[in-house]
Amino acid sequence: MSHSIGVIDLFAGPGGLGEGFASFRNNGNSPFEICLSVEKDSVANRTLKLRSFLRKYKDQHDKLPQDYIDFHAGKTPEPDWNEVDRQSWREVQEEIIRLELGTKEASDRINSEIKRLKSKYDETVLIGGPPCQAYSLVGRVRSRSIKDYVPEKDNRQFLFRDYIKVIDKLRPAVFLMENVKGMLSSSIQNQKIFEMLVSNLVSLGTCNDHLYDLRSIAVSENHANLKESTKPSDYIIRSEEFGVPQRRHRIFIVGIRSDLSSGSSKARIEIDKKSRSVNDVIGNLDRLRSGINRGQDNFDDWYGNLRESALALSKLTKSKDNRELRELFLSTSKHSKKNTPSIRNSKELPQDYGNSNDRLLQWMERNELDTIAQHETRSHMGEDLRRYLFAACFGKVEGYSPKAKDFPLKLSPNHRSWRSGHFNDRFRVQLSDSASTTVTCHISKDGHYFIHPDPIQCRSITVREAARLQTFPDDYLFLGNRTQQYVQVGNAVPPYLARQIAHLVFQVFVDRSAK
Repeated sequence: MSHSIGVIDLFAGPGGLGEGFASFRNNGNSPFEICLSVEKDSVANRTLKLRSFLRKYKDQHDKLPQDYIDFHAGKTPEPDWNEVDRQSWREVQEEIIRLELGTKEASDRINSEIKRLKSKYDETVLIGGPPCQAYSLVGRVRSRSIKDYVPEKDNRQFLFRDYIKVIDKLRPAVFLMENVKGMLSSSIQNQKIFEMLVSNLVSLGTCNDHLYDLRSIAVSENHANLKESTKPSDYIIRSEEFGVPQRRHRIFIVGIRSDLSSGSSKARIEIDKKSRSVNDVIGNLDRLRSGINRGQDNFDDWYGNLRESALALSKLTKSKDNRELRELFLSTSKHSKKNTPSIRNSKELPQDYGNSNDRLLQWMERNELDTIAQHETRSHMGEDLRRYLFAACFGKVEGYSPKAKDFPLKLSPNHRSWRSGHFNDRFRVQLSDSASTTVTCHISKDGHYFIHPDPIQCRSITVREAARLQTFPDDYLFLGNRTQQYVQVGNAVPPYLARQIAHLVFQVFVDRSAK
């Protein structure tokens, strides 16, 4: 592949944003090359290295290594990638570095890398976003509950300044900063964090000449373009407007270096505006049953639990208003054993895999694979399984996820505040015919917020289902244990969205070369 623009990815996570840029093609060529990824988490760092290795190997051989296909399918342990392709693995060690931004060690190392990259590439693009926990609404509530917590002393609040220092040193042609919507309302000592960020960005350069012009990404009909914003909310991108099956709303700030900004107003691309639902992207995966905690986990016991739970729920919903819901519980209680999923993890590729006409599924499904990896269910408490069954049936009948007040009293968890309004979405089913709610790292905790829409499966969604809602290709493996895998998926930018943004950024360079 022919690369001409180096991409530096800070706070890279498992690489969702980088995957979007690296996978963008223009006339068969890849104009963007990930030349440096910085991530402090050791497990996410391993994921980045593996993905980088596969990218380099495939560039050379136009296929995945068989060692990886076997590892992906669970047939073999993880191989020594250095033995598979020594040159590619050596390049990976230069590209992926584990550092914590904000430390002197990170600053010195990145400054050294910048000198090397400036000599290697004519132009660079900087992407990434500071960790969002300090800005998210949930994160701020949790922080306030910590004894002696002082926001001004929370270094996470100001990690954007380290990002800006890299901009100032690197002087990339374009930078792309991503963060949670809560950043717009987050403040320190009565000063809005977002206003501080913008002020720092526009102050780069001299007093009379700004180095960067800030742009937001605007959507109009089937196109996206860069525009000057008139208010902070202009910077919010809604992922579902780019064909992502998820209502994920995030801030994206695009900075165009002043010598390029005059042509940025012409940057315009066609985007994938197709509305996609949860079922559109996970509906063709193997149907799986959940497991049972604190007991013998076998299909017969699980099937008995499902039927007994459904019958009990039918007796709790006798009013005329809930007739349809009661009938669904009754039909579930009589569901035949033959048509009930008995397996807990995927063993093979789904029927017609790789033959879809849908652009997103074509992006995600990879025919080289032998199976769907990381599509394995959790075990749940018996009481929670009953709540999952109620939520899934309720969502199927009513068309929305039940709130705490909708649950029968006998299903109430042992929380004094269950019906206070603070736990309204404690159990939330994802609706089959709608885009999902935002996939976050909280999915690693218990899965209560991400209940599968099919009552018969009676479970939370798997790592692979979460990854598909995030639009990761099926050959993208997340290393670490299952909890760590969920965290990585939830922290990522959807690659399918990032790929379209990469296309828009590329137009800035096209406009310059056309002059």
